[in-house]
Order: sequence, then C-alpha cells, then structure tokens
Amino acid sequence: MTQDISAKYIELNTFLRIIGVEGTGGQIKLIIRSGSVKVNGEIETRNKRKLHAGDIVEYLGKKHEIGEKLIR
Repeated sequence: MTQDISAKYIELNTFLRIIGVEGTGGQIKLIIRSGSVKVNGEIETRNKRKLHAGDIVEYLGKKHEIGEKLIR
C-alpha cells in the first residue's frame, strides 16, 4: 500500500484557532482531549488529527466544513 505524501491537510488544533477558539495551544489541546470536538460526527481526541477538504468539525454545537483554501 502506498501513501500519497502530497496530500494536503490542516491539523485540528490549528483549525480550531482559525475558527476563533480562545486559549493557548495547551488550552486548545485540553479542549480536544476532553471529547468536546467531533470530526465527521465522531468524537475526536487527537490534537494533531489531519483534516482534509470536506471534513466537518463540530464544536459547541456549530459545524464547520474544511475548505480547500484552508489546507496546505
């Protein structure tokens, strides 16, 4: 099995900062690990979870779709 190393993504912790979640990197890490964040409908506790275009992140009842412009 081969993996496409050119795949573009943004990490969950970075995305939460972009959408305006307040706090330091450590505080955002605690938010993620507390089970308060869902990715594609499932609770996500991995701080550096790779998000790709089309993924849906839910936090505090709000859903945010990952757009092509956010990933690198």
